[in-house]
Amino acid sequence: MSDKGSTMSGRILGISLAAAMGGFLFGFDTAVINGAIDAMSEDFGISGFLQGFAVSSALLGCVVGAWFAGPLASRQGRVRVMIVAAVLFAISAIGSGLAFGTWDLIAWRVLGGLGVGAASVIAPAYIAEVSPADVRGRLGSLQQLAIVLGIFAALLSDAFLAGTAGGAAEQLWLGREAWRWMFMAEAVPATIYGLLALTIPESPRYLVDQHREEEAAEVLKKYTGVKDTAAKIKEIHQSLTREARESLSDLKGHSLGLKPIVWVGIVLAIFQQFVGINVIFYYSTTLWRSVGFEESQALTTSVITSVTNVLVTVVAILLVDKVGRRPLLIFGSVGMTVSLATMSLAFSQAQGTGEDVSLPQPWATVALVAANLFVVSFGATWGPIMWVMLGEMFPNKIRATAIAVASAVNWLANFTVSTTFPTLSEISLSLAYGIYALSALLSLGFVLWQVPETKGRELEDMTDEGRTRKART
Repeated sequence: MSDKGSTMSGRILGISLAAAMGGFLFGFDTAVINGAIDAMSEDFGISGFLQGFAVSSALLGCVVGAWFAGPLASRQGRVRVMIVAAVLFAISAIGSGLAFGTWDLIAWRVLGGLGVGAASVIAPAYIAEVSPADVRGRLGSLQQLAIVLGIFAALLSDAFLAGTAGGAAEQLWLGREAWRWMFMAEAVPATIYGLLALTIPESPRYLVDQHREEEAAEVLKKYTGVKDTAAKIKEIHQSLTREARESLSDLKGHSLGLKPIVWVGIVLAIFQQFVGINVIFYYSTTLWRSVGFEESQALTTSVITSVTNVLVTVVAILLVDKVGRRPLLIFGSVGMTVSLATMSLAFSQAQGTGEDVSLPQPWATVALVAANLFVVSFGATWGPIMWVMLGEMFPNKIRATAIAVASAVNWLANFTVSTTFPTLSEISLSLAYGIYALSALLSLGFVLWQVPETKGRELEDMTDEGRTRKART
């Protein structure tokens, strides 16, 4: 179906990387506040719940952005939504950097969250729809690679700006503190994302749905490598028509109000967050200091963990189209269950209370090793594979909307875990990681029971729940 020549591969890789730039901003936007939060809180005189809400408020914008991005993409196209997201990123970056108080900062962060949510929907949908089936998993994994690179870039940017100014609270350029420039730095990749979005073609499946067959044929031939474009367009037409006859323009079904395949995507999105991965990235300083590290050591360890996450995501990209989606998810669930259970056991040996909690040896080392094994288990499997699955498991007619719903739920799950961890940790870190270990174990059962294998299948084959389930291997 695809031309495997180097030119064709370069074109497909190029437009996929451009779409995945939204993932880079996704990671950058959610992580950039880590370096700014203390100085910002001191400037605005906030602490406790309000400080935590300033961190997590962007996630609420993500929910809304993800929810509306799908229907908007179905009406206006994937590329236009990318451009809107880029504009939201840029405005949020400047607004956050110039904020005069807590509440307008939160408003700017929520606005940026709208862009993050939209990007989380559009990138996997677009990449899945332009990619040949035999490389779709690798290209779809670029979304997660871009996310973790964005997190890493945000940490490095924060460190550079704070180091240049002599501290996040110190003035840097134009009489403004370094923490403000941390936010404004995001305007640079946001602008690049917008410019790249202007250069890439629209999804061929969206074009067919809009009866723009000539444009669709050109994209299929030039980028996706389809030789018989007429046959492929007919196949897409049949798929879209078939789904329309089955009323799949919405997601309603007989299983608790939604079609079973939509529930599969939603539960995958929930489990990806309920294992607690963002606790490692949002609260890593607290975690490492609890095992006896100094603050500077904790920051260095967080950067190392971020690098590890990038490396194992690359491993996932190399494996996903060879091994398949289900085997990687199963491996990841097992690894996360074991590592999280080990962390729970280690923290059950904690001594002291509150901020004075610490772990005696060898449990401190055990917790550190287990936490990094958890990152490896997640980063090589559930991190990228969930987004790959969401991009390709749904029928054509409902793909953008179904991804929007699943992504919105993913952000709600992220918000839930992020806001409950401080309370859980005050009760017991062992309890917190025990809950995440249980979620990982339940995710294993769910994959074995319900998740289809989509490796190597054309998107037009994803026509209904029954046929999808037959694809399990």
